[in-house]
Amino acid sequence: MEACKIKKLYNLKETIAAELFEGAEYPWEVLAKIKEFILRLGSTLSEEEYERREGNVWIAKSAKVAPTAFLGENVIIGKDAEVRHCAFIRGNAIVGEGAVVGNSTELKNVVLFNKVQVPHYNYVGDSILGYKAHMGAGSITSNVKSDKKLVVVKGADEQIETGLKKFGAMLGDEVEVGCGSVLNPGTVVGPGSNIYPLSSVRGVVPAKSIYKKQGEIVKKYED
Repeated sequence: MEACKIKKLYNLKETIAAELFEGAEYPWEVLAKIKEFILRLGSTLSEEEYERREGNVWIAKSAKVAPTAFLGENVIIGKDAEVRHCAFIRGNAIVGEGAVVGNSTELKNVVLFNKVQVPHYNYVGDSILGYKAHMGAGSITSNVKSDKKLVVVKGADEQIETGLKKFGAMLGDEVEVGCGSVLNPGTVVGPGSNIYPLSSVRGVVPAKSIYKKQGEIVKKYED
């Protein structure tokens, strides 16, 4: 499924985690490797640019982290990132340069590319968000199916067995997710697409599309 491949979704120049994706075809293949990668990368970060804290946490000295934010184990906070009041970063998380993690937002086993914004009451788990992706207030990634079965990525004409029980969403570069939306397990949204507020999204949303509701996806007008 070409639209779901890493090369179609992400500009790897916009993440400190580019090497994580080497040898992988689809982005969800790297979810199980995030922790190991953070430990390896963290040990190479400049002490002049990053402060290391207990629990294998590396924070860029130019980043702003609220004193009320919780940082679990195995975390990298990039340069000029902002982690706001009561953010809950459980662990195994890479927060890109200039990214925003907001009030009461929870992260777990994720990669946020540079300038991602998850600023208000978001849950992002077992997911990868591309450059400048933005999730509106209250929008979440649901990362486990209600029947607890393994997640399948479902395109229009093809399906891919992922072998994963926990898989949230893969958002391409510059995706906009409307407020109050739920991205169901195995959701893939192509770069430049918009999701209407209050949507329940599943399957593959093509690049440069507008998701209005299930079964109603339209292409954006281009100049």
